[in-house]
Amino acid sequence: MRGLRVHQVGPGVAVQDFGRPGYLAKGLTRGGAADLLAVHEGSALLRQSPELAVLEMVGTGGTFEATEDMSIALSGAAMTASIDGNAVVWNASHALPAGSVLVIGPTREGTYGYLHVSGGFATEPVLGARATHQSTGLGALIAAGDDLPVGPGARLVGMTVPRDARFAGGTVRIVPSMQTDDFDADTRERFANTVFHRDPRANRQGVRMDSDQGFSNPEQLSVVSEVIVPGDIQIAGDGAPFVLLAESQTTGGYPRIGTVLPCDLPRVVQAPAGAELRFTFVTLDEGIAIQARADAAWASLRKLVTPLVRDPADMQDLLSYQLVGGVVSAMDEG
Repeated sequence: MRGLRVHQVGPGVAVQDFGRPGYLAKGLTRGGAADLLAVHEGSALLRQSPELAVLEMVGTGGTFEATEDMSIALSGAAMTASIDGNAVVWNASHALPAGSVLVIGPTREGTYGYLHVSGGFATEPVLGARATHQSTGLGALIAAGDDLPVGPGARLVGMTVPRDARFAGGTVRIVPSMQTDDFDADTRERFANTVFHRDPRANRQGVRMDSDQGFSNPEQLSVVSEVIVPGDIQIAGDGAPFVLLAESQTTGGYPRIGTVLPCDLPRVVQAPAGAELRFTFVTLDEGIAIQARADAAWASLRKLVTPLVRDPADMQDLLSYQLVGGVVSAMDEG
């Protein structure tokens, strides 16, 4: 079987894809990868469909052995990584020959890292997807001793894609939500002018935003439970905002002051604990235009992929390369 053998793995490592649309009325949110931009980046590096399943890692990765030759790509939160003891670059694609060992260590920047393989992880689909939905028990976390099947795929290595600035917090654009107008103008203005810090209390369901202020609306501390979506910002009873993520509940009764644009949600997802985040309101029309541009940019990421330039001094496998192909004599008149 073409695949990866798991020798050791960190907590929370799971197979993910784009999730399961269409089950909201049955109580199941879409789920899927927390950082969809990272999924697109890895697929661009391997020149394959972004719908193929990947391995999502939070905090740390694990130790994996290739059972056959394959290519891999690393995207999302940068982690320490090596193949057979030789350090490899993040946001790049690499060869993983049969029998070689890939070690992915702690996060150096960001929160969620992704391991892509040529052909994608070919675990058994459940309800039309391979995504692990932890809060509902669909699928299981990866454990030592697992053999992860990998589909057939072309080998493409030695490529890299530019890294953006979403891993250190920053400004996040939001559109008005169902209850935005229920918050008075002063509260909305204070919210937009507040510098928040990502609270350590976070998981795939949501992340708490910490500040020295509260944003409760005294006239409406709760609402009739209604449908919610990832990106919604609920104001809890203590006045603290919670940004809902991939495995958010399907309905909720806390008022929502706004909704993060899908293209900006990776910035919230990847912000490490303590990182500064600010929220700025845009109109619905502006949000639609911003999202359309982002969708086009994500779809064209392959245009940004370039060859990975390696320093020969750091190449432990330098002698395996053919360095003189095409060389001719300067004295040769031909």
